[in-house]
Amino acid sequence: MPANPLDILRGKLAARRSAAPSRPASARSRRARQPFLARIVNQWWTRLLNAIYQGSLSNQEEEYESHSATRDYVWNTIGTTIWGMSLPILSIVASQLAGAEQAGMFSMAFATGMLLMYAANYGVRNFQVSDIDETHAFSSYQIQRWASTAMALVLGILYCTIRDYQPYMATICFGVYLFKLVDGAADVYEGRLQQADKLYLAGISQTIRSVAVFLVFTVLLFVMRDIAVASVGMGIAAVASLVLVTIPLALLETEKSRHWRFEEVIDLFRQCFPLFAALFLFNLIETMPKLVMEGALPYDNQLYFNALYFPSQSIQIIIGFIYKPQLVRLSNIWANPRKRRRFDLIILAVMAVIVAVTAGVGVFMATIGIPLTGFLYGVDFEQFRFLCYLMVVAGGVIAAIDFLYAIVTVLRRQGEVMRLYLVAFAAVTLSSLVLVNLIGLAGAVVSYLASMTLLLALLVWEYIRIRQAIRRERNPFLS
Repeated sequence: MPANPLDILRGKLAARRSAAPSRPASARSRRARQPFLARIVNQWWTRLLNAIYQGSLSNQEEEYESHSATRDYVWNTIGTTIWGMSLPILSIVASQLAGAEQAGMFSMAFATGMLLMYAANYGVRNFQVSDIDETHAFSSYQIQRWASTAMALVLGILYCTIRDYQPYMATICFGVYLFKLVDGAADVYEGRLQQADKLYLAGISQTIRSVAVFLVFTVLLFVMRDIAVASVGMGIAAVASLVLVTIPLALLETEKSRHWRFEEVIDLFRQCFPLFAALFLFNLIETMPKLVMEGALPYDNQLYFNALYFPSQSIQIIIGFIYKPQLVRLSNIWANPRKRRRFDLIILAVMAVIVAVTAGVGVFMATIGIPLTGFLYGVDFEQFRFLCYLMVVAGGVIAAIDFLYAIVTVLRRQGEVMRLYLVAFAAVTLSSLVLVNLIGLAGAVVSYLASMTLLLALLVWEYIRIRQAIRRERNPFLS
């Protein structure tokens, strides 16, 4: 018997309804087949657009958990390592794709860019992170940081003007300075994430910025073979990461800040000045041989100096990973007068580790390190073997300086070492001017090692003096 047309229509509608749920399932399966990175990017972009559409980033609900010690350690280590390796890695790429001369120009711009970054940071990060009660609003920290970044930019322009750079070198400096000033500005937002106990998000932000800069720089240099173009692209990539990732991440994943106050901004400049002065002066001491070399030697010597400096930097990174996570524990040990002997033993143990790591890096460089460096940079470094050994020793000395300064900070006597930095600055300036003009690159390395050794000796002497003063404060009858 033929079916009623109405029954046929009802059957088709029912079949269509029963098939309808299969489409969302299909869409879900397509999303599941997306690469992991593409899914993360799409989710972040959707969240960012929704927040912008609603008119506020700070009023959104947080999505990432806090109090994750393992992730904090892993991502902070990854971010710090990649960031710390940016100069040697970018220098290797520049040397291979553009030659030693252009790579040396890039290295020089990077060295002065690092100084500008420390000027932009203004030593505020540790003060901000330890401001648990938020005596200063995060909006005040932002205003202060953007103000110090603007001042650092002015310093960069003045430096290029005084040096009378030609347009090509000035363009390289523009791109590199933009990158490092973004590093300085991003630090306040990554500090906010750390303050909210989400340090791993700060590490992810730092990693994304460093990787983006490396990829853009490498691709542009490979295509254009022009350091200036690659440097500008690098700066633009850094700005994009700041606008699209770092700032939104900090605002979305932390509580909304109260309004900024002018008095708080001025107070941040005032309270953090000693920390800024110490950090900036120390990095100026490190950079001085390069600054003197720029006026006396061809730019390829900047590349050689940075390549020789890489083993030294690796020692500092390794030692930092060992002692920096223990600073809170050291502070607690020092706070207990009965544990002062244990405190001294820990200091001696770390110093022994510094000696051991320095010796290990020295053995590595003496065997396969120097040939490997020559292969990576495309330059014969056998001619610099002795200078490499001197730079490894300098790396151990600097690691010891960094550790001793941290210990003096634990003792809350960091203001007393500023005059030592001034003495070391005078020594490195004078020795660099004399030795670089007499014996070239070797003079830069020797003056660098000599001034750092002098600073370490002064710090050891100052630490002993501080300990004796503290002992007398506890017991006035001691002679």
